[in-house]
Parts: sequence; C-alpha cells; structure tokens
Amino acid sequence: MEIKVLKNVLIKNNAIGNDNRLLFYKHNIFTLNIMSSPGAGKTTLLENSLEYLNNKYKTAVIEGDLYTSRDAERLAPYNIPIVQINTDGGCHLDARMIHGALQSLDLNKINLLVIENVGNLVCPASFDLGEHIKVLVYSITEGADKPKKYASMFSNVDAVLVNKIDLASICNIDLEQVCNEIREINPKGELFKIAANNRNTLHEWLSWLDKKAEEIITQGNKK
Repeated sequence: MEIKVLKNVLIKNNAIGNDNRLLFYKHNIFTLNIMSSPGAGKTTLLENSLEYLNNKYKTAVIEGDLYTSRDAERLAPYNIPIVQINTDGGCHLDARMIHGALQSLDLNKINLLVIENVGNLVCPASFDLGEHIKVLVYSITEGADKPKKYASMFSNVDAVLVNKIDLASICNIDLEQVCNEIREINPKGELFKIAANNRNTLHEWLSWLDKKAEEIITQGNKK
C-alpha cells in the first residue's frame, strides 16, 4: 500500500511537471534544476555564474529552502527576479511548488530560469519539475563514496559538477578515481571539474550551458 501511495504522488507530480514544461516552451524559457547535498556549493556556483548569464539572458531564480531565505539574499545584489519557496521541513521541491512560484514571475520577461533545489541527494532525483536539464553539484569534501551510494541521483542528471577540486589533496581524494566512478554510473552525462568560488574554473560549464539554453531559446524564436 505504501508503494501505491508513492506512485500516486509521483504520477500527480509528473502531470504538473509536464504542465510546467509546456509553459516554459510556450514562453521560450530554458529551465535548469540545480541539486546537491547541503553545503555542496549551489549558491556559490550561481553567484559566480550570474554575472556571465545576466549579460546574455533574462534570468530569474526560484530558491528552495527549508526555513530561511539566506541563499536568495545572497543573490539579491544581482538584481534579478527571485522567488523564495520554503518547504517547512520538506526535503525537496515538487512541481506544484514550482507552478505556484511561476505565478509571481513575469514569464514574458524571462528566458532562463534557474531552480535551486533543497539540499538533498535523495528525494529531488525523483521529482520532475518541468525543467529542461538537471544539474548536480557534488563536493569532493563529502567523500569519494557518494556517487555509488546515491546512484539514483548521479545517474539521473544531465551534468555533474565536481566541486571544490582545490581541496582534493587536503581531503585525500583521488579526483580521477571519483570522476571515473561518476562516468561509470552516468556515461551519458557531462562532467565538469570546478571550484565554484573561482570563476576561471567555470568556463567549460558555462559554455555547455549556453549550448543547451540556445537550443531551447532559438527554437522558440523561430516560431
């Protein structure tokens, strides 16, 4: 019976997720869902990507957090639309929450939407929000065992950003071994080695993101 309830929840979520996706296509909005464990560096990645993204796109952010708006406050200086979702202890964002947040945005003035999910390596992997791509930020300070321990997350994303590579030697992490394990779990996904607090390490990630965004935005402009 518990499995049936879970299936029903996911069926309803995915239906709303599909509605969100249709809305994004209608307004030519490229949407990415950024996930990670707590403290892996999602917000730092956004802080150091937004200056570049804002020069090319009309960007907005939906921030997921259990109780605070601290991450949204960090992004406020970039002067972009930000909608805060507090889950009151919930471990992930779902499609219904995203649909509600979209009502607070002028979708005609956006063509790139970033969803920063709640920090968790389990639940967010199962919930379709309507995004075009899923991105995982994985900090090597979490330990080399995480890719296989959380294989459902690592295998279900379009890109893995291996973060805090500058700390690999301090944490006694074999970076190449970790990357090989990720490729074994997710051979089709992109893999980028970054230090999110160093913009010089983000060029390949941003170039890839450009290509993915332009595929959606350009298609919409041709209609």
